[in-house]
Amino acid sequence: MKIGRREFYPGEKTYVMGILNVTPDSFSDGGSYTDLSSAMKQAEKMISEGADIIDVGGESTRPGHIPVSDREEIARVVPFICEYKKNFDVPLSVDTYKSEVAQACLDVGADLLNDIWGFQADERMADLAVRYDVPVCLMHNRNNTEYINFMKDVIEDLQKSLAIAKKHGIKEDKIILDPGVGFGKTYEQNLSVMKHLEEIVALGYPVLLGTSRKSVIGLTLELPVTEREEGTLATSVLGAMKGCSFARVHDVEKNVRALRMIDAIMRAE
Repeated sequence: MKIGRREFYPGEKTYVMGILNVTPDSFSDGGSYTDLSSAMKQAEKMISEGADIIDVGGESTRPGHIPVSDREEIARVVPFICEYKKNFDVPLSVDTYKSEVAQACLDVGADLLNDIWGFQADERMADLAVRYDVPVCLMHNRNNTEYINFMKDVIEDLQKSLAIAKKHGIKEDKIILDPGVGFGKTYEQNLSVMKHLEEIVALGYPVLLGTSRKSVIGLTLELPVTEREEGTLATSVLGAMKGCSFARVHDVEKNVRALRMIDAIMRAE
């Protein structure tokens, strides 16, 4: 899989995607990187710690978030992308489900579309991926937590996203799947989807696991968002053991080290 100028080999190692929210209200780091200087410093820090991809987002999608206009989201993200591309060659992903935002970001060099609605909120996202020839990450999401057969329904929802991608001509080697931990799921369902990650891996696409500092960790360990690093590490390692190819995290350095260790063990003769 080629992302930006770099080749990725899912199955040979677990790649780390560093989270950079240029928002005032994200659940974990909201307000920390709203100016260009601090955002660039954080990107540089994550790259120095071993991030394989940087994922920038301009709208918080935490539970209860207040949606922002396309114009506002573009104003937050595009200046960062322009500056980032002048300074770094590590691939840059944009976390958006809106085609207008996505196009503005692709126009200035974004390398991957990370869509939390898996094309089911805005199908034009799929057309953009084809036109700009970029990979996509399709996340599982729902407006409710009502399932008949939980894992079967999750798989069917992801297959709907895959069907949209294929209908629009996106190639198989440009698709990543995300189980959507923390989205459209109860606490118990979040635990369950992690327990059964291999069922999503079995669909035959690289899988990205994004659990960093999320409420499922806080509820399990009874810890605030600032103290969920160990819980995040545990889920990243679990993901690697279950066959996930990417981990999306805030704390890059420790996750890189933990995943490097588990990769060595898993790939030993």
